[in-house]
Amino acid sequence: MDATVAVVHYPEGAGHATRMLAVARELEARGATVELAGGGPGEHFVDLLGYEEYVPTVVDFIGDYQGGGSLADVLTGSIPDAVRRVRDIARWLRRVNADCVVTDDMFASMAALLARVPQFVTTHNTPGYYDDLAERAGAKLLTRQQVAASRAFFYPAVWPALSGDPRGVERVPPLALDVPLDGDVPDVDVLISPSTYSDDLDTVAGRLRERGRDVTVVGGDDWTTVRSMLPVLREANAVVCPGYSTVMEAAVAGTPCVVYPFTSEQRGVARFVEAGGEPGFAVADNPAEAVRAVQSPPAEPEFENGAPVVAERVADWR
Repeated sequence: MDATVAVVHYPEGAGHATRMLAVARELEARGATVELAGGGPGEHFVDLLGYEEYVPTVVDFIGDYQGGGSLADVLTGSIPDAVRRVRDIARWLRRVNADCVVTDDMFASMAALLARVPQFVTTHNTPGYYDDLAERAGAKLLTRQQVAASRAFFYPAVWPALSGDPRGVERVPPLALDVPLDGDVPDVDVLISPSTYSDDLDTVAGRLRERGRDVTVVGGDDWTTVRSMLPVLREANAVVCPGYSTVMEAAVAGTPCVVYPFTSEQRGVARFVEAGGEPGFAVADNPAEAVRAVQSPPAEPEFENGAPVVAERVADWR
């Protein structure tokens, strides 16, 4: 693939970056020149893999609204930052002379339109996740814009087709960054992978330890950051997590996964996972349910990695 591909990840959490890094590496394996952008917590993983990325203005919608903020916080924080991020990315796309964009970032999708660069969207986000009217309306508007603007909208899912899935998307397997670790893979029994707002997972860890389980908490005192979670997940007997990034990684790793959601998006993902009924997953609403699910885990999931699938589709376009 003789092309310059701009890969832009959303600046929320680390999972957006690792998913897009998985696609970036597959594109490079097919001969593409990859330029990265995104910022946020995922920037650390970009550095760990030896890349440099452009950091545009960062938008923190979860902090401004989902994390206990208000519409006023969105109006004074997220919206002005969103305008700046779109502007920053559009200028950067022109500067790197990108032939196309692959992104899970709604603002990069808008920027690609401004810069007149063909785009491919890769995201699991759908209006069906949200009960809040403002969040649902925003997700619906953004999904329609991205479906209309993109050459393809890749929708990574660990559930069969559901009525809440967005229209006009191309379903692909879950995305996971698969690179070897610098050192030995740690021995893991139960892995707990928290997010910023998962405030009950310490309770889950404590109760599991009381029952004799060896619990490893990502980001805990005894945790060393790794370049990729997939080798660690392959060693684990079970994983407890709130967010979809780890759900997808667990699916590819073949590790039973207990989904314990906290934010509105996470609760929506959990509903889809539960409704889909695929083997490999259990959903918990409280610490007791999470502990029971780990002690009697679901079957091992079986999914291929969707990163090569996405990269091949982009390469075929070129």
